[in-house]
Amino acid sequence: MSNLALTGATGFVGSAVLDAALAEGHQLRALARRDQPARDGVSWVRGDLGDRAALAALVAGADAVIHVAGLTNTPDPAAFATANVAGTANVLAAMDAAGVRRLVFVSSLAAREPQLSAYGASKAKAEAEVQASGLDWTTVRPPGVYGPRDIDYLEMFRTAKWGFVPLPPGGASSIIHADDLARLLVLLARADAAPTRHQTYEPDDGREGGWSHKELAAAIGRAVGRERVFAPHLPRFVLKAAAAADRLLRGDRAKLTADRIGYICHPNWVVRAHLRPPPAIWQPRITGEEGLRATAEWYAREGWL
Repeated sequence: MSNLALTGATGFVGSAVLDAALAEGHQLRALARRDQPARDGVSWVRGDLGDRAALAALVAGADAVIHVAGLTNTPDPAAFATANVAGTANVLAAMDAAGVRRLVFVSSLAAREPQLSAYGASKAKAEAEVQASGLDWTTVRPPGVYGPRDIDYLEMFRTAKWGFVPLPPGGASSIIHADDLARLLVLLARADAAPTRHQTYEPDDGREGGWSHKELAAAIGRAVGRERVFAPHLPRFVLKAAAAADRLLRGDRAKLTADRIGYICHPNWVVRAHLRPPPAIWQPRITGEEGLRATAEWYAREGWL
């Protein structure tokens, strides 16, 4: 059992990490912007990545820090640097001041191609901050993360129910269930994870070559009970027009932004085999077909579909 500090604990991935850590018997101190309900094994620290006092309280006495929090989508590209680069630097400074050495940092596959988006560039810069920190770090670059409570893939499930899944230009990507990712992050935070230090990993569901966009659309269709879905590849100019319309309709809550178009149109977001975590440490347990089906069932039970 360890004392873990967790950022992003109320988000989609962070909440899965919280559950996984508690299931393993760890004690947690977790950062949250707002007051949270009491929970056994969790001490909530109110604040954000810009609050140095809150970060100091978060990491004090921790055996390891799992840094999940970050900004993934915003209409203001400059905000990525504030949240993802400066926010990570603040976590590193708090750890250094408290003498906490072990860090598990959640980045993104988007960091592989920083020229494509402000988001990817911010994650690449944050990775550089981590590598220069002198801490015992491990960086994890997840591909597309899905599962119960996720809102990013939700739109694909919703449209698949009607037999239609619009896609970006042709390409392939990897995916991972949030529970598998959470289990990996907690394993890496353990004190006996020495072989993983100063490593960057790209985990996935174990499917070689990832999923072509059409394969993933078809799998989501099957998950919602559709044997066939119409899944056309939309050209970049159509996606740009859709992003402009989404901004008009939903304002700052728009899901499809101009920055996102930069990386969703990239043809290859498949994890690289040599950067998968060592099988002796971790292997995925949830296949894509199984996980997508269970996710669709959760959406249906919760009334999200």
